[in-house]
Amino acid sequence: MKKIFIMTMSAALLITGSCKDNNYLDIDPRDVVPTDRMFSDPALVLSVVADLYQRQLDFSGLDNGWASFVDFSEAFPSENGSSFFVQRTNWGFGEWNTWDYAYIRDMNLFIERATASTELNAADKRRFIAEGRFLRAAYYFEMVKRMGGVPIITSSLTYDGDVLTLRKPRAKESEVYDFVISELTAIKGDLPANPDTKSRASRGAAFAMMSRAALYAGSIAKYGATTPTVTLPGDEVGIPASLANGYYQQSLAAADSIIEGKAGSYSLYRSLPNLSDNFAAIFTDKSSVNRESIFIEDFRVGTNKVHSFTVNNQPYSRSEEGADAGRLNPSLNIVQSFELLDNTYAPIPTVDGSGNPIYYTNQQDIFAGRDARLAGTVMLPGSIFKGAAIDIRAGYQNAAGDIVTNGNLPGTSTPSIGLDGPSDGLEFRTQTGFYIRKYLDPVTGSGRRGRRSDVAFIRYRYAEVLLNGAEAAFELGQTSKALGYINQVRSRAGLTTALTTLTFDKIVHERRVELVFEGHTLYDMKRWRLAHVVWDGGIMTVAQLKANIGSATKRNTQPFSLWPYLYQNPGNANHGKWMFREVKLSRVTGANTFQMGNYYSEINNNIISRNPEIVRQPNQ
Repeated sequence: MKKIFIMTMSAALLITGSCKDNNYLDIDPRDVVPTDRMFSDPALVLSVVADLYQRQLDFSGLDNGWASFVDFSEAFPSENGSSFFVQRTNWGFGEWNTWDYAYIRDMNLFIERATASTELNAADKRRFIAEGRFLRAAYYFEMVKRMGGVPIITSSLTYDGDVLTLRKPRAKESEVYDFVISELTAIKGDLPANPDTKSRASRGAAFAMMSRAALYAGSIAKYGATTPTVTLPGDEVGIPASLANGYYQQSLAAADSIIEGKAGSYSLYRSLPNLSDNFAAIFTDKSSVNRESIFIEDFRVGTNKVHSFTVNNQPYSRSEEGADAGRLNPSLNIVQSFELLDNTYAPIPTVDGSGNPIYYTNQQDIFAGRDARLAGTVMLPGSIFKGAAIDIRAGYQNAAGDIVTNGNLPGTSTPSIGLDGPSDGLEFRTQTGFYIRKYLDPVTGSGRRGRRSDVAFIRYRYAEVLLNGAEAAFELGQTSKALGYINQVRSRAGLTTALTTLTFDKIVHERRVELVFEGHTLYDMKRWRLAHVVWDGGIMTVAQLKANIGSATKRNTQPFSLWPYLYQNPGNANHGKWMFREVKLSRVTGANTFQMGNYYSEINNNIISRNPEIVRQPNQ
């Protein structure tokens, strides 16, 4: 009987009749195709690999809307049904886990059948096989950073009546990282060195993944020494400290390969004169001008491959259907982390040295003189979106010092509370005083449920490569190179006074403000073994919030808000000015508690019962 390949609808949405790199989101569904025919036609093979791309696993993304970005106290969920994010006290051991060996089998089958094909030309065959191995490496990377060591299966297994032949033990954690790095090393030359290839694997994507994976392994090896209980005797969890430098060297070499142009010409995005607008545009500009994005998940209006990130997170006053909006509210915690332009840290100044309110003529004055990435990442009170200023006002304070939130502003028909909030518990408006800007689509229609957005999700970008290189160089004692890389990223953000010394705290801080809401927060904290320190379950006060900004070990267990009030006191010099107060919302009743058992996600009992060779995770 002929073997049959089923083309799924998701594949049909991803391919075209040609093999163009970034133009395969339009296709009509095709019928079931015999395997021998499937692997004789490059357009049909692309349909299969497109399905494998569609099934990639990311920790965060845009197609799940917003929820993956709202955890870890960097944001607050302004959707009443999602209050559990700020009400729970700890994460379950099963959080973030994955164990999809059906996906691995499909990739192994694809690689085997592409390898066996005698009708594909040599160039197409090499590229398809490299793509299959790239995607397999990507999934093993997702597995190892969540689960630690896992069984490494590189061929399709067939049941021959003896289930014991199918049981494979967990590899060492280091062995899985080694597998990922070796696969990427082996295939990089078979992938195009073309910066315009973004939604398919490229040489740049291979180097970028290699740099990140080796950096993760190196830091687990080095900083795992601080958490000796987070290990297993067989090294299925934990990497020996002696391996750290070797991984850092691999990470730096991969980063250098991109920086030196060995994968094509990538660069920091520098297209707009306003540095905040420029930073925001990195995530919305899909043109060839954007040489910062290296590997993306692409979307296209007019297909089923669109997402609702803008629908769910646009400012309420600018929502295009007057309903969906404002679910993801960045916290004051992350807002105050953006440095002043003199390279110092400071809380957002709400009171003077005597504890009296500071009055501001314009709402945005309180944020003046800060890292341009702040206003490129977060919509601040008064920010412009789709041609109009957003309306953020928590009420007003009168001459007697009373805060008034009902009725209208004195002598006007304007409501005391802004159309965009904030108000404690007011769903779909900001409750922190901020909206997300990163990844928000400014195109008209992107906020409608019937249209949605095609802004791409960037999996790897050049700024991260520079930061990977900076961190690896720093850990290897190559401080001059590390400073050169990190200062490039900071200069683009308006921090023009170059750093002349570098510390671990600065490395941690720089990744936080550059990469927040891109899916790095959890895994950076885990690999540095800082997660149980910053999310220690302690309740936070305003004084603690404002202290030790820039410290890698600063507690970050509860999201805070910053509410603006209009001062109403005719005849007073401050009448009509703005004052601000720090607020902990009523729903913030939990405090993030990261347990030692959270460093590696649980392997559930069903998996272990089917394969007793699988050893359990530590501390669970």
